[in-house]
Amino acid sequence: MIYHFNMHDGRAYPDTLGTECATLDAARVEAVQRIGRLLAEEAARFWTGDEWTMDVTDGSGLTLFTLMFMAANSPAAGRSNLRSAT
Repeated sequence: MIYHFNMHDGRAYPDTLGTECATLDAARVEAVQRIGRLLAEEAARFWTGDEWTMDVTDGSGLTLFTLMFMAANSPAAGRSNLRSAT
């Protein structure tokens, strides 16, 4: 089955090609691996951007699951505003 891994960080980045995964569990693993690579590549943006999410959809656009990542600075760190990344 083809799964689409659509990123959102205040802007939408639709996955127009999709990726073949044998099962829903395989798509879940793929999603986590993609988020891991994105966080590694964009670590500085994790703390400064809008909330990030990844919606994983099937070929018809039905959302199957969503990944969300958040970071919150402690008041002890000198900043109390919430920052998110997914």
